[in-house]
Parts: sequence; structure tokens; C-alpha cells
Amino acid sequence: MAKITVESLINAPIDLVWNTYNNPQDIQEWNTASPEWHTVNSVNDLRVGGQFSNRMEAKDGSMGFDFAGIYTEIIPHEKIAYSFGERNAEIIFQQKDQAVLVQISFDPEHEYPLEQQQAGWQAILDNFVKYVESKK
Repeated sequence: MAKITVESLINAPIDLVWNTYNNPQDIQEWNTASPEWHTVNSVNDLRVGGQFSNRMEAKDGSMGFDFAGIYTEIIPHEKIAYSFGERNAEIIFQQKDQAVLVQISFDPEHEYPLEQQQAGWQAILDNFVKYVESKK
């Protein structure tokens, strides 16, 4: 099955984009696909072989899950690759004039429709863009 890709252009310096994407306190602020959900805990060991875990829960307490994985490649300010379960993802950070293009490609899972997965990951990335641009 082909990877799903989402992307957004962020009007902010690369240092701010990179640091905000990887800082656990910031992750807890932006890592949500909808207002009904939030990330209640984030742990991030940003190095090859390092692990990350983001605990996401419905605000009404009805459900939650851990999104966790292991980093397989890190190129500061350029690329992050990781595995999560049997799947893989890659994030590319690319300077575009005064902005940064962030592209995330990931292996889809088989439970939910591809369109729903793409929309969910895009919503999280869009939330990230708003959060970063509010920090400038």
C-alpha cells in the first residue's frame, strides 16, 4: 500500500519549526486533530534509537491511546524518520524562502479509510502550523 503524504508551509524560521515540533511541552499544545482531543503527556528522546510517546485522550475521558515509536533517522533541521509498530513515517523539513515546508509521509493502517487517515494527520499538521505561527 502506498504511503499517505500531508504537507503545510509554515511562515516561521527553521529553528522555531524544528524545536516546536520536537519539544514535549509544545507537542502537548499542538498535537491534536480536533478540539475534542488533547495530548496529556509527551516524552521525546530525539536520537536514532530513541523513543517517543504521546498520550492522546478525548477531553470527555471516553477514550485515549498512546502514539509511540522509535526514531530510525535524524538529520537536524531536515529529516526525522521513525517506526511505530509495523509502520513507518518520515518528516521532511525544507526551507522555502522565509518559510518551511513540512511534509509527512506515513504507512497507512488498515482499519480506517485512507481519506480519514490523511484528513486526521493533515488536521494535526494544520494545528501545528497555527501554533508555530502564533509563537513568532
